Amino acid sequence: MKKNSIFKVQKDAWDIFLRGLHAVDPFSAIERNVKLTGSILEIEGQKYDLDNYKQVIVVGAGKAGATMSRAIEDILGDRISFGHVNVKYGHVDTVNTINIHEAAHPVPDQAGYDGAQIIYDILKKTGEDDLIIFLLSGGGSALMPLPAEGISLVEKQQVTNLLLSCGATINEINTIRKHISRFKGGYLAGVAYPSTLITLIISDVIGDPLDTIASGPTVADNSTFDDCLRILKKYDIIAEAPGSITRHINLGVAGVAKETPKKGDPIFSKIQNVIVANNMNAFKAGKKKAIELGYTPLILSTLIEGETKDVAKVHAAIAKEIRKSGNPIAPPACILSGGETTVTIKGNGLGGRNQEFALAVAIEIEGMENTVIASIATDGTDGPTNPAGAIADGSTIERGKKLGVSAVEYLDNNDSYHFFHKIGDLLISGPTNTNVMDFRIILVV
Repeated sequence: MKKNSIFKVQKDAWDIFLRGLHAVDPFSAIERNVKLTGSILEIEGQKYDLDNYKQVIVVGAGKAGATMSRAIEDILGDRISFGHVNVKYGHVDTVNTINIHEAAHPVPDQAGYDGAQIIYDILKKTGEDDLIIFLLSGGGSALMPLPAEGISLVEKQQVTNLLLSCGATINEINTIRKHISRFKGGYLAGVAYPSTLITLIISDVIGDPLDTIASGPTVADNSTFDDCLRILKKYDIIAEAPGSITRHINLGVAGVAKETPKKGDPIFSKIQNVIVANNMNAFKAGKKKAIELGYTPLILSTLIEGETKDVAKVHAAIAKEIRKSGNPIAPPACILSGGETTVTIKGNGLGGRNQEFALAVAIEIEGMENTVIASIATDGTDGPTNPAGAIADGSTIERGKKLGVSAVEYLDNNDSYHFFHKIGDLLISGPTNTNVMDFRIILVV
């Protein structure tokens, strides 16, 4: 394989990703969906006369929150009375009226708790003559930690770490979060009622279920305490979970602790929930870029989940089939896929699901020519690391061997970061201020 050719394909993969990322830019997403004409605010056909409200208040949580805030300020200007939005450390932007409050993700910290308490206090003081605009995006669940009575922030951190390390899906993690919170699972809607509430959402969840995105703070919850108990049993972590949390869940199963708000509750009667961007927006844009670059593109699915190593094997098999038979599309081929996989941690290395995917796929495509596969987090940070992901090709494993590093050993130790750091194939974008799950690219030329 000629060096120039593989570098060109790698650059194509990055350019396709950047085009997709641009399509889910929070500022553009808000501007596409929110219009102000005179005093009339229009969102998805629903109109609000701002002259009828005593206050317009902006609150929110998520990795895209700062740029969403800048967009709302650009549209509403001095009609915003005040605001407060929790964001991940480093995911900031320039705003005037809205306070941007940085906190930790994915494991919540005291700063997140303090910011959530501020939002709670703001909402408790609102009334039926107020309009609340809630900006919600990926990471919003961890960035707005307000545990239920009797549960401490430390205990919430402990159970979050347990769920992240055992391989639980984001839906399962959020089911637990909803039932140990004063905000999630529809509870925020109750705190804000009877104000009018508009939630503008950038989805980072497979299939865009409103009750799962950031643990659904403004929608009715379909999950139950019984589901929580089932999840703890499924991953055999009941004994490891903090006693206050298992007691709270057991009280809920017994009907003593109050369930999350369900469909038909009047607290949802004055709410509009609108998804302004999701991963399909990103993949449609990426597909157009692939065509411009001369590839035949195919969006495989935006709904892929499962164990990262297993998903990597499937993607490698698709690349091999393209090379062998020209199916499902012939080279030059571009396969795009999205979703959110999980990593069951067994080692003590460093990495994220995208880097782990790239390392697992590199092992499967060893020796394949003219093939590049990348996996990238659209928020710009993969797990607890700075890179957004990593890129692999048929020479990845051999290049590692020449440097004395074994891909299999690094994968077994969940140490994908250090493997790719050594061979120089980490993908670094910095915080993108958006999040629509992961963006995977297969290029076969």
